[in-house]
Amino acid sequence: MIIVIMIAVSSMYYYQSTHFNSNITINGTNVGGLTAEKAIKKLTSTVLKNDVYVGKKLIFDGKDTKTGFTDKNLPEIKKILKSQRTFFPSSKAKNYSVLPAKADYYRSKTMKKQVEDKLLTLNKGLKAPKDAHVQLNQGKISVSKSEAGNQYDITGLLKDYSKHEYSSIIHLDAKFLQPIKANSPIIKEEKKKLQELMTRTVEYKVQNKVYAFKASDVIKNASISKDNKYTIDPTEIQNKIADINRTQSTLHKNYTFKTHSGKEISIKGESYGWSINVVEESKRIAAALEKGKKSILAYNVYGIGWNTYGVGYHTTANHGIGNTYAEVSIKDQKIWIYKDGKLKVTTKVVTGRHDTQEDTPKGVWYIMYKASPSVLKGSEVGNPNYSIKVNYWAPFTNSGCGFHDAYWRTNWASDAYLHHGSGGCVNTPPSVMKAVYDNLEQNEPVIIY
Repeated sequence: MIIVIMIAVSSMYYYQSTHFNSNITINGTNVGGLTAEKAIKKLTSTVLKNDVYVGKKLIFDGKDTKTGFTDKNLPEIKKILKSQRTFFPSSKAKNYSVLPAKADYYRSKTMKKQVEDKLLTLNKGLKAPKDAHVQLNQGKISVSKSEAGNQYDITGLLKDYSKHEYSSIIHLDAKFLQPIKANSPIIKEEKKKLQELMTRTVEYKVQNKVYAFKASDVIKNASISKDNKYTIDPTEIQNKIADINRTQSTLHKNYTFKTHSGKEISIKGESYGWSINVVEESKRIAAALEKGKKSILAYNVYGIGWNTYGVGYHTTANHGIGNTYAEVSIKDQKIWIYKDGKLKVTTKVVTGRHDTQEDTPKGVWYIMYKASPSVLKGSEVGNPNYSIKVNYWAPFTNSGCGFHDAYWRTNWASDAYLHHGSGGCVNTPPSVMKAVYDNLEQNEPVIIY
């Protein structure tokens, strides 16, 4: 009996050492009761159906392929055989994943991409989940409710797919996209950030004046995204900047000006002046509030003419004209050039011809640039096309009016402009033109009345 028992035990031990337990699978193929050699043979001949199920639904029917196992996989199969061995037969089920020696990239590359495309197509016809959302409506913070959907969680499904790359039929547990709920940490953090935003204030300096932009006053509608980026309705910010612009900007507005005689006049700004770009500045203020900045300077200021960045913005003295300027009296036919409030040059001139309506344009302009020498090209009544060389040229309008010497002129009488004036320019005697030119500065105002 002892000998029989020993033989039986030895036989069972040998069998268990050389055969897989009954419910052992490799890459989904049952190898129970087989030796390593027979298991590799079975694995080699196994055909992969390449069907993919999500839950109980077949979503992809791929072409049949071979497993890719070869005899080179035998050492690994033997290692699995040894690791799963038990002294007594076991019915415990376990699946082992093995990379076939002859890797088939159809499963890991081509087929995986096809499965992804199929899931994307299916999702187009399914309802997407709706996340809870924090928003500011008319100054009040609220949180919308989330709504469930039935779109697939493609990222999660493809991650599971990679775990079953070598199974003949791939079964994936159904996973669906989940909405961000109102009580989630994400929503709580978004609400906190929106609350913080509403406590901020930015001081906005325009010239020498400072304006406070309180978020609670100028932001009535806003939201915040998952990546903590704000979306702010700029309406109230723009309205406030527009108010500032109306009261403080100078472009196309009337200037109060005291002439050389002490008389105070009101004269319209033409090219000289500046205005705020309301839309661009509202973006800067919104961004400053988002970032928690305390103060910013006005930046997007514009003008017209040669300098489109605005002329006179940095000048607040003398009603915005400053103390360096050129004064032109059409009635007196004289000019006065001031620098830092001191008269530097005064001289008689001849302005645009009056009887042909070529008058030098009235208003507040600015010196666009200076050139010495220069060639003036243009037209005038009686001369549709002329080209004249001058030694000094300082234009103040885009239409071609400016200060220049006029060596050809013989009539410098105070009434010459009525019938024998220029084509719109300020003709200046050659003997004094260099002094005028040297005392003119680019962008300085030119007041013509």
